[in-house]
Amino acid sequence: MKDQNFKNHIKLVPLFHGVTGLLLLIGFISSLVNFIRSIYFDGKFLEASILLLLFVIAFMFFWFIRTFALGAQDRAIRAEENLRYFSLTGKLLDSKVTLRQIIALRFAPDEEFIELVERALKENLKPTSIKQSIKNWKPDYSRI
Repeated sequence: MKDQNFKNHIKLVPLFHGVTGLLLLIGFISSLVNFIRSIYFDGKFLEASILLLLFVIAFMFFWFIRTFALGAQDRAIRAEENLRYFSLTGKLLDSKVTLRQIIALRFAPDEEFIELVERALKENLKPTSIKQSIKNWKPDYSRI
């Protein structure tokens, strides 16, 4: 497996993000054109409405399937990193550390983790800045 770093840590699945997303977009646009044509020309308003509705629902499924999976994984990451911080310091993570910062901090090895948490709090670091500050990237190949 290729070494993970800041430049290649984002996970894209070509068949899901590319092909399925493109097909849904094409289908949605086609059904929208069909819907508009049915209003002015064909008179098959019911069929066109149902087809458009199905593509809207499919697009919502496409969006929420990804959103719900990431939400569950974000909760797991927050718990894992809180436990890691506790095991290293004997204290829980400060509640001021945002979820986005915690998600970025997961790539920091134990040797850099505590210092980066403190910097994130003091300097209100953005997730990208946190990731760019990591010297020895700790890969996360399990991200959905």
